[in-house]
Amino acid sequence: QVQLVESGGGLVQAGGSLRLSCAISGGTFSDYAKGWFRQAPGKEREFVAAISSSGATTTYANSVKGRFAVSGDNAKNTVYLQMNSLKPEDTAIYYCAATHSLPYGVSVLYDRYPYWGQGTQVTVSS
Repeated sequence: QVQLVESGGGLVQAGGSLRLSCAISGGTFSDYAKGWFRQAPGKEREFVAAISSSGATTTYANSVKGRFAVSGDNAKNTVYLQMNSLKPEDTAIYYCAATHSLPYGVSVLYDRYPYWGQGTQVTVSS
């Protein structure tokens, strides 16, 4: 019954910024670790960023480290992905996901996440 609803995708020029939002309902927000994944046409889904259930721990793919930031807001039951210095290779459908609190706080593996959003398109032009 846990549902995730995304917003914030769109078209942006290289070097620009976007912030994706993922509202979570049907469960207690602080009980779940959250992750962001993306998938470009013809390519496999890849990990982007994750945050622990408490918000104390975050991790990032090397390709986005220093440019993207994941955060959570307990009051709004929402997880965010702030994307700065966007590159054309960031173009993809972005998905948020959630799972019950993990032993090591976060996971980069998509099969550890049973709950998923519908995806939102991010397109970065050159």
